[in-house]
Amino acid sequence: MTPTITAFERSPDRGKGLARDMRVRWALEEVGQPYDVRLLSFKAMKEPAHRALHPFGQIPTYEEGDLVLFESGAIVLHIAERHAGLLPDDANARARAIAWMFAALNTVEPPVFDLSLVKILERDQPWFEQRLRALEDSIRKRLGDLSGRLGDADWLDGAFSAGDLLMVTVLLRLKGSGILDEYPNLSAYVARGEGRPAYKRAFDAQLAVFTALGGHFQDAG
Repeated sequence: MTPTITAFERSPDRGKGLARDMRVRWALEEVGQPYDVRLLSFKAMKEPAHRALHPFGQIPTYEEGDLVLFESGAIVLHIAERHAGLLPDDANARARAIAWMFAALNTVEPPVFDLSLVKILERDQPWFEQRLRALEDSIRKRLGDLSGRLGDADWLDGAFSAGDLLMVTVLLRLKGSGILDEYPNLSAYVARGEGRPAYKRAFDAQLAVFTALGGHFQDAG
């Protein structure tokens, strides 16, 4: 059965591959699973039909027969558990890969995502500079730890896994900030992720949505 995912009709990231459906697209591309996409406006995301699928009115969602999932990490884990290629066969290595999935979303992503929001929403506030420095310090602490753990390895724990997939999508938000450049092994790690054929297919598919509609940003208001 071909699953259906939801995505922005016009993404706020302007086709840069940062919207969270990118994670799901990439996972499906890695395992060779065809999928359909249902595009949603911001208005449609808040309507009852979509809230029945996603209680918080966000994207992505994942529909496969009677199964409906929300939260990108949960969707990626579901895909990885049902298709070969994103989780190791060895039980211990599999558990470690899942731990890295949680680390990406729970430990590394929160300050990274907050940084992007602060730059957009709080730039004119009197506390902006202080808040910015605090977030950047928090991010550097996380990246320092991550850089030390990765070392000169290609991936976080042996072969590429769903843990790397999620970690790379989180770190991509730091491109252009200058922070990621301070950790050459992490910059190279992200570049390896972007270089994977499955990533390129997912990126092109997400970008095509933006460009096909004229490349116009849709306000979330």
